[in-house]
Amino acid sequence: MKPGDPSVQRVRHELPTRSVLKVCLAVIAMWLLTRLWPILLVLVAALILVGTISPLVARVERRGIRRGWAVALVFLSLIGVILVLGLLTVPALVHELIDLVQNAPQLQAHLAGALERSRLTAPLAATVEHFQLDKLVSSNAGQGLAYSGHVLASIGYTVTSVVLALYIIADRDRARGALYAWVPRAYHVRLARVLLNLETIVGGYMRGQVITSAAITVYAFALLSVCRVPNALALACFAGMTDVIPFVGGLLATTPAVMASLSRGVGIAAIVLAGFVVYQSFESRVLVPRIYGRALRLSSATVLVALLVGGELLGVVGALIALPVAAGIRMLIEELRVELPGDDTDDTVLRARDAQMERVYAARSAGADPEEAAAVAVAIAEEAPATDAPK
Repeated sequence: MKPGDPSVQRVRHELPTRSVLKVCLAVIAMWLLTRLWPILLVLVAALILVGTISPLVARVERRGIRRGWAVALVFLSLIGVILVLGLLTVPALVHELIDLVQNAPQLQAHLAGALERSRLTAPLAATVEHFQLDKLVSSNAGQGLAYSGHVLASIGYTVTSVVLALYIIADRDRARGALYAWVPRAYHVRLARVLLNLETIVGGYMRGQVITSAAITVYAFALLSVCRVPNALALACFAGMTDVIPFVGGLLATTPAVMASLSRGVGIAAIVLAGFVVYQSFESRVLVPRIYGRALRLSSATVLVALLVGGELLGVVGALIALPVAAGIRMLIEELRVELPGDDTDDTVLRARDAQMERVYAARSAGADPEEAAAVAVAIAEEAPATDAPK
């Protein structure tokens, strides 16, 4: 065939205007997501706080205390706990740091002498003996000043998340009504189920945090007490506080404990270091997958992968929110009846139940404003059998 041959057919592909518009909107949404990522993190952190504190406020309310006073009591109690932990740990850690800097020459000489007694460690003795701690401190201080802006920004985001969570909890009905006003009524019952399940997920996540933090606190206190390390209680509380930080929490907990144990000798410091390393390995490989896997209905492999992905994408913050986000995504797929490519489950019964709940909601909420409609949707969602809710 030659160009211009009438037998040659030319095919023209025209993109529908709606498809082009969808692509443009998707590109704009991705651009906004990259620009507004810190705000999204603030919102997610605030919602996690809401899911954590709301059950406590509800318990206080059931004792006959008004919601405003219940919110104030819960927040003040949490602030009091944080202050007590700070008073127990910060002065002791500062004291240990000052002692370490002051006694650094003696500790270096003692450690170098211990290393020289063995052929395997003798080459390290000269390095330890001539190590200049003052230069290390000064260089780290310069780096600390360079990162001070990021630290202040993180503190600002944290305070904003707490304040936003406080507003949402204190004015729950109005905030919930504003959310439901933006969602079509046909999805109100599903939204209510999603919010209830998210509260369950966050509660399970926080219970897991409490369990793992308490476990390492007890273990660290027992280990340091047996080794007669000074300030054992403060160091154990610090280990429990830093345990909530994935990946780097173990290093933060181990470093001051080992430094404090140097006053008891190099052998004791080695025992403490080995004890913390063994426990961190046990926690990351056994304790965390089992506790969070059961609470969030995630497999052990999913827990580890979610932590790795969250840490790679957003660092420490990403690792902190990785598990509740992963459990939330899994729950949304279930509640919205999203059909995955490899899933051929027959959910006819669930869809019939959804349709029945939506008919009941439409009858009960006819003519109601968003706040009243939200209350009706929550009541219907609570009455429904939670066969597929996270446990």
